[in-house]
Amino acid sequence: MEPAAQMPPRPRPVGVAHRTDKTRVLVVEDEKDIAGLVKHTLERGGDTIVEVAASGDQALRAASEQPPDLIVLDLNLPVLGGLEVCRLLRTRPGTARTPIIMLTARASESDRVIGLDAGADDYVTKPFSPRELAARVRAVLRRGKPDEAAAPPVYRGEHLVADFDAVSITVDGQPVRLTRREFELLRYLVENRNRVLSRDRLLERVWGYDRIIETRSVDVHVGRLRAKLGAAGRQIETVVGLGYKFIETEK
Repeated sequence: MEPAAQMPPRPRPVGVAHRTDKTRVLVVEDEKDIAGLVKHTLERGGDTIVEVAASGDQALRAASEQPPDLIVLDLNLPVLGGLEVCRLLRTRPGTARTPIIMLTARASESDRVIGLDAGADDYVTKPFSPRELAARVRAVLRRGKPDEAAAPPVYRGEHLVADFDAVSITVDGQPVRLTRREFELLRYLVENRNRVLSRDRLLERVWGYDRIIETRSVDVHVGRLRAKLGAAGRQIETVVGLGYKFIETEK
């Protein structure tokens, strides 16, 4: 009896990537030693895959082709600087809500505020502790996970309709454009409506910091948010000496 014929292995379709449950991180860093250290630090646990981009334009291409779960971004980059990369990523649907951690030698308070206002979720200065960077990555990823106990994604008030899943904000039927930080600030205020929220609490939950930047940044963002919301801005009340509170007004 002749042996049974062996079927040739089926070729894997070209361009189809292996599915993986691992976290994908894009590290944007032009210094090879630092990029290698960050890659080793984040991949050490075995649950993260790191891709490295050495310039701003390369980072935009990589993030566009396959949006990562998180981006670690240097500011001093060739071709296109990190701040501009961050701003462009925030305008693109595929990366508008991708967590971004800036990793840079720019250590002044004004640099941190500019970076966070550009859309970064966290800001780490060089020289840095690899263990601390890994912990900050884990913390930012945890914050990005949906909270099943959170309030419903659509809020309807007398003037304001906010669909947080669709990223749609309207006041008296007119669309309102918010920055990412203003959007996250409004969402947290609405989710905790009728509760007083301290500036420190807002810094921690919206900015992801515990007094690393000045609390006046909260006041500036609240002022801008109120102005953009028009009639609905009156729902954000200042509680003197304590913080802010979003007042419920049913439609």
